[in-house]
Amino acid sequence: MTDHRTAGDALAVYLYGVARGLDPTALDGAAGVGGAPVRTVPAGELTALVSTVRLAEYGEAALRENLEDLAWLEATARAHHEVVDRAAHAAPTAPVRIATIYRDDARIAQVLAEQGDRFAQALDRVAGRAEWGVKAYAHREALEPAEPAEPAGPGSGSAGAGTAYLRRRQDERRRRADAGRRVSERAGEIHDRLAGLAVASRHHPPQDPKLSGRDGVQILNVAYLLEDGDAPAFADAARAAGERYAGIEVEVTGPWPPYSFIDTADVGTAEPESAPAAAGAEGAVR
Repeated sequence: MTDHRTAGDALAVYLYGVARGLDPTALDGAAGVGGAPVRTVPAGELTALVSTVRLAEYGEAALRENLEDLAWLEATARAHHEVVDRAAHAAPTAPVRIATIYRDDARIAQVLAEQGDRFAQALDRVAGRAEWGVKAYAHREALEPAEPAEPAGPGSGSAGAGTAYLRRRQDERRRRADAGRRVSERAGEIHDRLAGLAVASRHHPPQDPKLSGRDGVQILNVAYLLEDGDAPAFADAARAAGERYAGIEVEVTGPWPPYSFIDTADVGTAEPESAPAAAGAEGAVR
């Protein structure tokens, strides 16, 4: 029988993540990227979360272009997250990076069989745990020098006035540098307190203000892996840290699937048909 499909009709499989011990009915009615129904591919105790996509949009060449489109990237990242988040509420789930594409379900099953031990290790690490994010922002009162500049003494002629001006500038730079160091120290103190309540932590680069939409300078952007029962004490500690320091605001988000604690570069992406890097996707979602 001749296949009359055009290249634009060619299909592939989008992988969201892998769960262990997942009841497939937990994903009933779930929609993935592009609104495609989510289904499962089982292999022993492991279950891959997948949906069918068109290569015209998710093939390697198309993805290179689409990942430069922020609106497309945000919509895809949100859909990816919603599938992973739904599964993670039902069973331990290891997310893979956005836009990981395989040719068919048989290839997905092969990946699960070949990498079963690695998935098991990753899932053991996050079982009964969730990721929480903490961002801290320093506002003007925290960044301003602690004391006003010393008034200049009487000078003698233009040389004296010039010297006094340079001294004021040097003093201003020194005091601003001191304020910056104090803010950094406070960020470190906040992190040390919160890390003591977590199983693990991972620092992320400061978020682009255009993405965060927040005033102030971001001085902390850290993900913490918490035991499920430890979240209330952690949130209380973060809130208290924000109240302790004038001019510093602490924001807590979560629970999230353990994106920061699964090495998606190594787990579940062996020879995918298409899995280009998608920098910024996580920020578009959280």
